[in-house]
Amino acid sequence: MRWFDRWLKGERNGVDDDPPVEIFVMGGGTGRKNSAGHMDHGGRWRSEREWPLARTEYRKYYLHDDGVLSPEAPSANGAPASFEFDPAHPVPTAGGNICARLGLTSLDHGSLPAVPPCGERIRAYGPHLRTIVPWGPLHQVEAPWMIGVTPPYRLLRDRSDVLVFETPPLAKDIELTGPIEFNLWVSSTAVDTDFTAKLLDVYPASGDYPDGYHMLLVDSIIRCRYRNSWTKPELMKPGDVYRIRIDVSPTSNLFKAGHRIRLDISSSNFPRFDVNPNTGEPMGRHMHTVAARNTVYADAARPSHVVLPIIPR
Repeated sequence: MRWFDRWLKGERNGVDDDPPVEIFVMGGGTGRKNSAGHMDHGGRWRSEREWPLARTEYRKYYLHDDGVLSPEAPSANGAPASFEFDPAHPVPTAGGNICARLGLTSLDHGSLPAVPPCGERIRAYGPHLRTIVPWGPLHQVEAPWMIGVTPPYRLLRDRSDVLVFETPPLAKDIELTGPIEFNLWVSSTAVDTDFTAKLLDVYPASGDYPDGYHMLLVDSIIRCRYRNSWTKPELMKPGDVYRIRIDVSPTSNLFKAGHRIRLDISSSNFPRFDVNPNTGEPMGRHMHTVAARNTVYADAARPSHVVLPIIPR
C-alpha cells in the first residue's frame, strides 16, 4: 500500500528510501511437525541493498571418494564414483522448485466444453484435477504416489543410482544465500546422458522424523550433448572425461548446527525432467534406450565441487 500510495497518489511516505531487495531466509525452525503435520522449517524476511549480496563469500566444497563434502581439496589419488543409469528405472521426482504437475481424474466430458476459454479452464477443470507430482521441499524418500516406484519404499540416498556427498554435522549455523554452481568432471559409457544435481538440508533423526528429514532446496540437470552450447549439441566419446557445469536456482537457507549440507548426484529426475535414452538419437525421436555407466571424478586433477554462497554471520 505504501508503494501504491507513493507512485499512484504521489504521497511522500519514504518508500523511495526502502531497501531495494527483500529476501526470505528459510530455516531456523523447530524441525518438528506443526499442527498441520508439516515440517516446521522456519524462516524470516530480511531487507538487503543489492543482489547477490556484496558480503557473500563464495567457497568451494569438494566431493571426496568417501562421500564427504568439505572445503578441503581432494587428494591426487581420489577414486571416482560410478553408478548405472537405466532409463527404464529413473530416479523419481520428490518435490522441488516446480510449479505443478496436474492431471485430470475421471470426468464427464459432456458436462464441459471440449476446450474452455483459457481463463475458464482452471475454474472448469479445478474440481477434477489431481496432483501427479507434489512440489516443494519434500523429504527425499520414495512414496506410493510416485511414478514407477514399488515397495519397499527407500530413501533416495539408498538407491544404487544416486551418489551422496555430505558434510559432517555442522558445528555452527551456516547461511547460504545466492546462486549455486556445480562443477563436475564426468564420463559415461554412453554417447549422451544426463547428470542431475540437488542441494539438501539434512535434519538429524528425531521423534517426528526417525530417518531425519532430507529437505530438497534446489536442483537442476544438464544434458551432456549441450554441455558447451544449447544450439550446437556435441555427443560424448565413451570413456572420455568432461567438465560440466550445472547452475541451480538461487536460494536462501539457514543450515542449523547439527544439520548437514548434502549434494545428490544422479542422471534422472522423472517426471520433472524427461529421461535421456542414452543413445544420442535426435531429441524426442529415439527408438530405443540403453543403460549407461556414469562416473563422477573426485581427485586433485579433476576436483568436482560445488560453489556455495556463504553469508558471514
